[in-house]
Amino acid sequence: MDTLLSLRVFCAVAELKSFTAAAERLGLSPAMASKHVMHLENRLGTRLLNRTSRHVSVTETGTLYFNQVWQMLDGLDEVEAAVSNVTVTPRGTLKLSVPVWIANTLIARMIAEYHLRYPEVCLDMDFSGRIVNLVDEGFDLALRATAPEKLDPGLIARPLTKIIFHLVGSPAYLARTGRPTKVADLNGHSLLLYSGMNANGSLTIDGPEGQETLKFQPVMRSENETMLHMAALEDMGLVFLPALMIQPDIAEGRLERVLPNTLSFSSTLYAVYPSRKYLSAKVRTFIDFISSQPGLCPAIENEQ
Repeated sequence: MDTLLSLRVFCAVAELKSFTAAAERLGLSPAMASKHVMHLENRLGTRLLNRTSRHVSVTETGTLYFNQVWQMLDGLDEVEAAVSNVTVTPRGTLKLSVPVWIANTLIARMIAEYHLRYPEVCLDMDFSGRIVNLVDEGFDLALRATAPEKLDPGLIARPLTKIIFHLVGSPAYLARTGRPTKVADLNGHSLLLYSGMNANGSLTIDGPEGQETLKFQPVMRSENETMLHMAALEDMGLVFLPALMIQPDIAEGRLERVLPNTLSFSSTLYAVYPSRKYLSAKVRTFIDFISSQPGLCPAIENEQ
């Protein structure tokens, strides 16, 4: 039996959770698709899929196997296309790890446009906010806003754009506590704290008069920017959030920028992936598409 075809069948079944759907994609009968998976299981001496009359699920071993095999198959398709000068159509599941704040209308519009161009790609987006292990967990790509020194040196990181973060608060909160007119006025203000910041709420900045250390009063700490955003809208305190996330709130007066000429900072948004060797069509086209979007950078930079 053709082991390479068996690998393709297994990956299709694992992705679609269906022998029938996988067989239809590959032009096989469901019975033949089942035989191909059994061929692999016999060859490996382990079960890759759990099967019932209604459901197919991937075993723990099958998940580890799938995460390695699909990368090999994607690479093989790319090599064959390069040799034969044939364009590979992006297809399959593109598994992404993205920051929570990426979930907004602008990005959704971009994703929809990408889907129109490449309808055979299914986007599987993880918004957990944690730093995933791309290889071990089978992710194709991660979008991360961070400093270069915090990136894993074993991964490829392509810079996409600058993300601007502003300090904001609700009009009601600022009316209650007073609108700061200078950096020192921020001391003692309630802060909705992102988990990556100092837990005690201290922050050292380069102010008009040199370096200054501020001491906020933390009232909430979370890794979820959406929760911090909602808390700010409920008048709980000040918060640093990406401009991309808060543009509508500022435009409609739900949030106000605090000391806009002093308290903004930027971070680079990177596309991070395991290897540039044999980069699959779905990963390559997604990175190229996002990096070429004129709406992404201007929407951020115009807030400065």
